[in-house]
Amino acid sequence: MDKKSKNIMLIIAFSIVMYAAVMNLGVVLSFLGKLVSLVLPLVIGLVLAFVLSVPMNGFENLLRKLFSGTKNPVKEKFLTAASFLLTIATVLCIAVLAVTMLIPEIARSIMGVVEQAQLKLPQWLAVLNSYNIDTQQISEWLNSINAESLLSTLTGSAGFVLDSVLDISTTIVSAAINTGLGLVIMVYVLLSRKTLKHQCHRVLYAYLSREKADNIVHVASLIYQTYAKFFSGQCLESCILGSLIFIAFSIARLPYAGLIAVLTALCAFIPYVGSFISCCIGALLTLLSSPAQAMLCIVVYLAVQFIENQFIYPNVVGNSVGLPPLFTLLAVMLGGKLFGILGMIFFIPLMAVVYALVREDVQRRDVRKPIPRDSKFSP
Repeated sequence: MDKKSKNIMLIIAFSIVMYAAVMNLGVVLSFLGKLVSLVLPLVIGLVLAFVLSVPMNGFENLLRKLFSGTKNPVKEKFLTAASFLLTIATVLCIAVLAVTMLIPEIARSIMGVVEQAQLKLPQWLAVLNSYNIDTQQISEWLNSINAESLLSTLTGSAGFVLDSVLDISTTIVSAAINTGLGLVIMVYVLLSRKTLKHQCHRVLYAYLSREKADNIVHVASLIYQTYAKFFSGQCLESCILGSLIFIAFSIARLPYAGLIAVLTALCAFIPYVGSFISCCIGALLTLLSSPAQAMLCIVVYLAVQFIENQFIYPNVVGNSVGLPPLFTLLAVMLGGKLFGILGMIFFIPLMAVVYALVREDVQRRDVRKPIPRDSKFSP
């Protein structure tokens, strides 16, 4: 059978399989769901290993400079184990700081917001009444809320609450098991990543031609380098921006400096809309506490954001992913439409990888050919 006949047979077979899948879509989706649940711990472990490999490589390079000398297997194993322990220790330190410092500050800020809302409620109702807005229903609803009504509501819906608790407990147990298995896989991958890399290379070059294997290795290396630069730059930039917001709000004596700084650092990972979201939340919280300072909050936030965009972001992140602004905007729009906030974050380095591969292919094909003289684009 010649090559053309084989291609025709493959197209026919693929069409039959797709038709059968569409006609039995429920069975296919059920199978895919079971397959996803089966490989979910592996995916979690690989994602965690991919993220933590960035600081681990940094620690390993630093230790290699400190303990420079001849390479030997014992030294390499020591560097790998030491860099792994330093990475885990760093993550644990960040988690401990978040629990002991940030979470209590956030809890106090939230309680302050609730207290301010309760104190300011009569004033807000008076303002609404001044605009001829009927607030009697709001007042009656607030007065009707008491412990007895809440208790009767909870008692009447005990069966629903019990079912919800059981479902939540099952989900939590399943998530804990998947996370535990993912952590085990992460540890194994991080400690033996060089061995796994060597084994993958051997498999690729054993079963594929050298050209195809070289292309796969090049694409994998490009993906890792792009994501590593993007995440490391974004983490550093979010920490700097959160610190600047905290310092600026503290100097201006604005309320909820810690809470707004944490929100700003978290929202900094969301391109374009992240700063707008954190600014709106900060202005709303300030408005609830002190309406006179709401405009000052917006001015201070925009001033810090301007300084960060003009002087800090270009030097910290800059063009680390090598993606022009237009394609960055397209990546954010496409990722947000498909996968929400996570898509907006992950599609920027993904678009950067695609952009780099297309640019390399264009250069390899050498499309810069002489334009015909009768073309309207010719000079």
